[in-house]
Amino acid sequence: MENTTQLAPKIFACRQSIKLAEKIAKEYGQELGDVKISTFSDGEFQPALVESVRGRRIFVIGSTFPNSDNLMEMLLILDAAKRASARHITAVIPYFGWARQDRKDQPRVAIGAKLVANLIQAAGATRIMTMDLHADQIQGFFEKPVDHLYASTIFLPYIQKLGLKNITVASPDMGGSKRAYAYSKYLESEVVICYKERLKANVIDTMELIGEVEGRHVILVDDMIDTGGTLAKAADVMMEKGALSVRAVCTHPILSGAAYEKIENSKLSELIVSDTIPLKRESSKINVVSCAPLFANVMHNVQDCSSISGQFLM
Repeated sequence: MENTTQLAPKIFACRQSIKLAEKIAKEYGQELGDVKISTFSDGEFQPALVESVRGRRIFVIGSTFPNSDNLMEMLLILDAAKRASARHITAVIPYFGWARQDRKDQPRVAIGAKLVANLIQAAGATRIMTMDLHADQIQGFFEKPVDHLYASTIFLPYIQKLGLKNITVASPDMGGSKRAYAYSKYLESEVVICYKERLKANVIDTMELIGEVEGRHVILVDDMIDTGGTLAKAADVMMEKGALSVRAVCTHPILSGAAYEKIENSKLSELIVSDTIPLKRESSKINVVSCAPLFANVMHNVQDCSSISGQFLM
C-alpha cells in the first residue's frame, strides 16, 4: 500500500489571488492544481477540484478581501477538499478580510472576524496561514493552528537596501505602536506616533505627532492602506515638521475609493506594499515587494513538519 504521508502536497488557488498563487507555487517548486468553476446565470458559482486529493495535504490560496464572493470561493474550495478526503487542508489567506471587525466597539454590531474564523474552520480548514492580521488576537478566534507571518520579513531588507541615514519609524495611529517599535528595534531607529481623531470611519479630523521628525527620513508602517487618507495626512504633517522624506510601508494594499489619487498627490515619496491583494492599477509612487517566497518557504516547513520561527525577522 502507498504511504500517503509521503505524497507531495497540492496547491490550489482562488481566482482573486491567482497571480500570487502562481508565484507561490513556482517558489514552492510545483504547478497549481486545477480548479474548475461553474457559474449559474444568477451569479452563483461552484468550484470543483479536477484532480484527486485523497490522503494528501493541500494548500488553498486566497485573500478574502471584499466583495464577499472571494470569501465564499475560499469556503467552497475548502469544503470540496474536505469532501474529497484530503488529509490536511491549509487555508493560505495572505490578507484576512473582515479583520477590522474584531470586537464590539458599539452596541448591536457583529464581530465579523470571529464569524469568518468559524466559517473557515467549519468549511474544513485544519490549519490557517496568514500575514499581518489587523489585530493579533484574531489568532485566538481559531481552534486550529494559525501560522501568523510578518511582512517585516520581506520589508526590512527592502528598507535597508535604500541606504537611508537618520531613519525614524512612525506609526500612523496609537494601535500600530507595537509594530513601529518592532521595526525600530531592528533598524536601531527612533519612533514617532501619530495621534489622530476621526469624525467617522475613514475621515480624519485632527492629527498630531508624538516625537520629532526634523532632519529625519521617516518610514510609516501599517498593516493596511484603505482610502489612503491617514498616510497622506501624516506625510503632509511630517514634511511640515521638517522631515527630509516620508515613505510608507503597508502590507495590504486595499486602496479603495480615491486612494490612488491621494497617494499620488501626497508628499509621500514612496508607498511600499506586498502583493497580498492585487493592485487595481499601477502608480509611479507604489512599489510591490512579493510575499510569495515567504509563503512558499513556510509551506515547505509545514509539509516537512519543521519549525517556522526561523522565517521571522521580528
